Amino acid sequence: MSAVTLPNAEPPAGPAGVPRWWRGARPWLTPVFGLAALAVMLLLLARELSHVRYHEIVAAARAVPWQALLLSVAATIASYAVLPGYDAIALRWVGRRLRYRQIAFASIITYGVSQTLGFAAFTGSSLRLRLWSAWGLDTWEIARAAAFSGATFTLGILTLTGLVGVVEPLVALQRLHLPVMAVRLLSALCLCGSSAWVAISVARVRSLRLGGHELRVPAPSLVARQYAVAAADWCLAALSLWVLLPAGHGVGALAFFGAFLLSQGIGLLSHVPGGIGVFETLMVLQFGDTVRADRLLGAILAWRAVYYLLPFTGAIALLVTHEARWQRARLARAASMVSAGFERWAEPLLPTAIGAMTMIGGAMLLLSGATPSLHGRMRMLVDVMPLGVVELSHFAASVAGTGLVVLGWALTRRLDAAAQLTRVLLGVGIAASLLKGLDYEEATALSVVFVVLTASRRAFYRRASLLAEPLSPGWVAAVLAVVGVSVWTGLFAFRHVEYSTDLWWHFAERADAPRFLRASAGAAIALGVVGAVRLLRHAAPVLALPTTSELEEVAALVPRLPETAAALALLGDKHLMFAEQRDGFLMYGVSGGSWVALGDPMGSDHSRRELAWRFREAADQHGAAPVFYEVSNRHLPLYIDLGLTLFKLGEEGRVPLESFAVDGGGRRGLRRTIRDVERAGGAFELIESTQVPTGLPELERVSNAWLGAKATREKGFSLGRWDPTYIERFPCAVIRIDRRIVAFANVWTGNGSELSVDLMRHLPDAPPGAMEYLFIQLMLLGRARGFRWMNLGMAPLSGMEAHALAPRWHRVARLLYSHAEHFYNFRGLRAWKEKFDPEWEPRYLASPAGLALPRVLANVASLISGGIAGLVLR
Repeated sequence: MSAVTLPNAEPPAGPAGVPRWWRGARPWLTPVFGLAALAVMLLLLARELSHVRYHEIVAAARAVPWQALLLSVAATIASYAVLPGYDAIALRWVGRRLRYRQIAFASIITYGVSQTLGFAAFTGSSLRLRLWSAWGLDTWEIARAAAFSGATFTLGILTLTGLVGVVEPLVALQRLHLPVMAVRLLSALCLCGSSAWVAISVARVRSLRLGGHELRVPAPSLVARQYAVAAADWCLAALSLWVLLPAGHGVGALAFFGAFLLSQGIGLLSHVPGGIGVFETLMVLQFGDTVRADRLLGAILAWRAVYYLLPFTGAIALLVTHEARWQRARLARAASMVSAGFERWAEPLLPTAIGAMTMIGGAMLLLSGATPSLHGRMRMLVDVMPLGVVELSHFAASVAGTGLVVLGWALTRRLDAAAQLTRVLLGVGIAASLLKGLDYEEATALSVVFVVLTASRRAFYRRASLLAEPLSPGWVAAVLAVVGVSVWTGLFAFRHVEYSTDLWWHFAERADAPRFLRASAGAAIALGVVGAVRLLRHAAPVLALPTTSELEEVAALVPRLPETAAALALLGDKHLMFAEQRDGFLMYGVSGGSWVALGDPMGSDHSRRELAWRFREAADQHGAAPVFYEVSNRHLPLYIDLGLTLFKLGEEGRVPLESFAVDGGGRRGLRRTIRDVERAGGAFELIESTQVPTGLPELERVSNAWLGAKATREKGFSLGRWDPTYIERFPCAVIRIDRRIVAFANVWTGNGSELSVDLMRHLPDAPPGAMEYLFIQLMLLGRARGFRWMNLGMAPLSGMEAHALAPRWHRVARLLYSHAEHFYNFRGLRAWKEKFDPEWEPRYLASPAGLALPRVLANVASLISGGIAGLVLR
């Protein structure tokens, strides 16, 4: 049973006559409709269950025989074994073939996640897009295949609904006030629509034109497979619930199948995650007179655990298993092609899966806080634990659950802050689950999520603010639906309690209803705080990364600027602000509440001043702190005029090439490096930018090996990264051994006076001293070509004042510089650069002072490499 939609894509621009308010409101229509449908269904369900107690439903679920559970599991396994057929047929239709194990792997993950969460366009289609694109399909092929899978699903439900409606009059629908003849007429129409597709295929019509698009009609054999897969999918899904119904239920097979199809179809149309609440209500409405409502709901609860949670758990386990295997391969430095392939297609799936797990874990905490505790466990707990601890834990569990439901969305966007906060809330939830009622089942489930999240921390690398990320309407609706269902469950479970003001302050061992009220209030307050903070924050800046034409404009400016670091703008990962005269620019990033400019503004003195003030004004308009990172001492008066405070970051080394040589007593070490590398067969070569594209595959191999050996991923902002479009813009210095490249560095040239290197990578088997040899040869070549300087980059935290009355920042920096070797080799880096006898120039951070500084430092660090240590790394 599956719903497939097209992959996510940028929405097309609407017509010019469409009002702006409608464009803004349109994304909310489906989520609001889903919430309204859920609310109506829950009200109907509460009416139908007016004579049913919560504990009766729980008892019915526990009373399901284990033989029935095994049959349901078998039907579920068979159903999920059929699901790859949807994708196999669609791929055959678009003319692409994948190995069956690839199709099955994608199907297990895709359907295991999307059927549990709903929102197929966000979960299932995005997962399929990542997997299939890594296996060679382009976006258009994936979109066509996804649409064809959706058509197969639709054909299946139309055909089966039509057949059941014509053969079986669906007497159960009379409680829904639907006349039998009307049902049969609608069923006949469904059959006609389904039969038309078969007739078109049998008539050998090659294509149809629909809405200006041409649709290729599949061959009859492929159409037959469509019907076979869809029919098997729906029949097995219905069978997995049918076997769980209580003995002697008296429900006919066809009547049950028709009701199942109707309930699932409406549940899918409601866009409620998993159709929860909608499916249950419709089944009770149709069979409430035939099967006792408590037993029917008990069977449905067991079915949801078998058909939804088990496959979801299996999909997550499959992903985690592959992640663990990849980690072992990487640590062993073996199977490099396998590890690179897994990183390309499997790792991006983890954030979506872990986000789903987190949301389910939060929903579990909320539902647990809304239902009665097990009195035996509670009695054991109160005997050894103060009642106040139990009450506080119950409240904390629901608040943590609310936070986890919200953070599930942030994890799908790979935010590092969300991963850290989720680990904290999971820890709170684990402890609170045990302290509020010895709920070890919940604690175990949350512990699994914690372990998976911790093991996959590399997947959460985005250094962005939680409040700055847009929260989609679908996720807003999902959060509200989860909280709303938990509140409804609590009201249903404790509806026999007489509510009064005093109930809020009633504390006792068996005071479950007061605990539910306080926990629900805590969840509502937590949601209100999150909503208020997001609504009251400054308007998020509408910023776009540079266009291709803007990057080409920068590429024309860079060779004329003295600062070689201006080339970092060509990465395209930073926003650009051009001077009015278009003779200079400023590059910057946005993190949290800070706008961070990289280096001094580029251009003439007039343009520098203009850009600095415009940047200051733009940041102020959005309530952000203006920050200038790694600025030189030549323009300090400008930053003082801006009202900013200066903090020394370290010193930048620049080697005067006119006096650089390798002869003389002081350069004995450099000559030894040259001898050692050349004795190992090493030879230096400078590849001009026009020739770099032909060598990109070999350079990429070196880069990937370097990243794997360092157990790290690409950084950004003030550092270059592997990007073929970026790399091929510059000359590249390489070291070859037997014509094989073992080390390289791309070379920046600033207006013919300064050289600098950016991306430095080498193979693990490169000879010792290879990068030092590369620097020596590049400086000698630069001197021969008339360059005046070689920029060695920053030595972080070096050159700080040692006087006892020096600023506190200098004293802290000197302490880190001297004693933080376990985190970063500050002194070793300075010593390595000293051997070239550079001239040292200070570099500063210009930012607002006072209480804003800690936040600024954190935001700058998040842009660069994460953590405060990243603040000073170039």
